[in-house]
Amino acid sequence: MPNTLIRNCHALVPDARGVPTLARNQDILIRGNRIEAVRPTGQPPEPDLEVIEARERLAMPGLINTHSHVPMVLFRGLAEDVPIERWFNEFIWPLESNLTEEAVYWGMQLGLIEMIEGGVTTVADHYFFMDQAARAVEAAGTRAHLGWAVFGSRGLGALEETAAFAQRWKNGADGRITTWMAPHAPYTCDDGFLRASVEHAKKLGVGIHIHASEEMNQTRASLEKREMTPIQVLDDTGVLSVPTIIAHGCGLLPEDTQRLSRYKDHVGIAHAPKTYLKLAMGLTPIPALRRAGIPVGLATDGAVSNNTLDIFESLRLMAMMQKHDASDPEVLPIPEALDIATRGSAAVLGMRDRLGQLAPGFLADLILVDTSGAHWQPPHNLAAGLVYSARASDVQTVMVDGRVIMRDRQLLTIDKARVLTEVASHMERLARRVPGARIQTYKP
Repeated sequence: MPNTLIRNCHALVPDARGVPTLARNQDILIRGNRIEAVRPTGQPPEPDLEVIEARERLAMPGLINTHSHVPMVLFRGLAEDVPIERWFNEFIWPLESNLTEEAVYWGMQLGLIEMIEGGVTTVADHYFFMDQAARAVEAAGTRAHLGWAVFGSRGLGALEETAAFAQRWKNGADGRITTWMAPHAPYTCDDGFLRASVEHAKKLGVGIHIHASEEMNQTRASLEKREMTPIQVLDDTGVLSVPTIIAHGCGLLPEDTQRLSRYKDHVGIAHAPKTYLKLAMGLTPIPALRRAGIPVGLATDGAVSNNTLDIFESLRLMAMMQKHDASDPEVLPIPEALDIATRGSAAVLGMRDRLGQLAPGFLADLILVDTSGAHWQPPHNLAAGLVYSARASDVQTVMVDGRVIMRDRQLLTIDKARVLTEVASHMERLARRVPGARIQTYKP
């Protein structure tokens, strides 16, 4: 692995409080897979360095997608303009009965292409046939937190398979892969199943990635049936005692936020705002969570509820939706939005000391963003540009673990043309909804 100097960039770096701020005309020195220094440009490079001329592009930590179902790109566009119950029961869960290991491999590759081209260097993925997803990540050179999703209806034997995957790929791909237990949700996994998931997680030394309180109807249904919110169920079954990624949280009550604050050192919320708009799910109460010290990170969810895997889009929607919901344009100002996109997302994945900052000692996962486009001009405020103007296509160069995997928009680790051909070969079969075929039934 070469040592690298990224020369003459504008860099999103932490200030004395750790909040992201812009420093102009900087050099970033990388040794191996770590950042050694961020310093004013102009010092002559050492002879052992590979130099990347940034030409005043904007360097920032690689984007982190804290919750997705990446191979779901295979079904993009097949479940449009329907409420959440029909979305599950009539579309996505019937369609997913068509999945095969091979299809998941190529779907994961396609999703990784989209994310790399959009500056995403790390994803927390919650899906099926995850050995194939791990193979795709290993080849692509990205970083991933992977959990093999499982429903309680499949029994404890299926949970054993999930645990076996977590053991097989734990610290895989030279440490770029982290594994999690991945029970689907409290409404699809009973208490015994959740407790067994916790036992596996503790035995393996991994966390749990789970959907909970996705929208308020789920919370109301749980209270009616059990006199407990989904978050209380997670607490009662021990899920919150281990590192936990909670997907969505649009149905959180104030008492849930108070309960989660007890576990803020190792529990975080993955926020996917485009999905919430599209499925009319409500909003995650981000200001309240932040006040309670609970990590919040950005996510896309799957491409069937989002249509893209674009974290810049999630960043922009998050900031605007929270302002609109509060009827207050001062809610979630630019530095806080960028903090969620960087440090906050890293904290949700339990990597706050390794990812999310361009600072000495942090992993060299970073991107270079072209700010020369008309939509950036004039460049009075580059931080505002990242939140409100940036496009995925502005990302020019992507580095993960000190290795460049996209340079000047050219992918270096994935054969894009082949991936598109392979995915096309599965399209017709995957799009069929076979009567009676469904992997699960949605009933909150």
